[in-house]
Amino acid sequence: MRIAVIGASGKQGNLVVQEALKKGYDVTAIVRDKAKITSGLVKVIEKDIFDITADDVKNFDVVVDAFRAPNGKEEQHETSMKSLIHVFEAVPDTRLVVVGGAGSLYVDPEKTLQVMNTEGFPDAFKPTASNMGKGFEALKKSGVNWTYLSPAADFDFSGTRTGSYTLGEDNLIVNKGGESYVSYADYAVALVDEIEKKNHIRKRFTVVSEKA
Repeated sequence: MRIAVIGASGKQGNLVVQEALKKGYDVTAIVRDKAKITSGLVKVIEKDIFDITADDVKNFDVVVDAFRAPNGKEEQHETSMKSLIHVFEAVPDTRLVVVGGAGSLYVDPEKTLQVMNTEGFPDAFKPTASNMGKGFEALKKSGVNWTYLSPAADFDFSGTRTGSYTLGEDNLIVNKGGESYVSYADYAVALVDEIEKKNHIRKRFTVVSEKA
């Protein structure tokens, strides 16, 4: 399987690349600075996310969007998604798998209240959460062959890779300890497993893992 990872030099993108390589996939990094990719096992396309074209992605089975907007430019989570929608609607055979946000998950069975609108949600995270939410809404209305993976509320870069996880759908879920937690490493495992299993085509899902 041929996989490309947008933002492959970032924290989550790099872990997705590592998991995909473990599966034996043919991996290409799409990054702004090719010097940040040092693995000889990974091909590289040097390009900004806003400059990606249908020709760049048409020969991949899956493209993972692990783009992280710079601080102060959180609106790029929405604008980059709209740019990718335009690209991927032209290549319906290529699947777009998005490293999503937790803010758009629901906390009630009726799906009326999202995490980002709950009392006490940190103001510092609201620009990212709201713009990722807007991007997700645009993706749902698109003709793209997409999958969107929302992490837990506590998304831990330094957490251990246990290789185990629990899946949910549109609502925030918790682990056995009652915590909405997932490590970046276990998130990457779940995302790459989904690439292979194809259980959430044109769907969003979420993941939690245990603290090791």
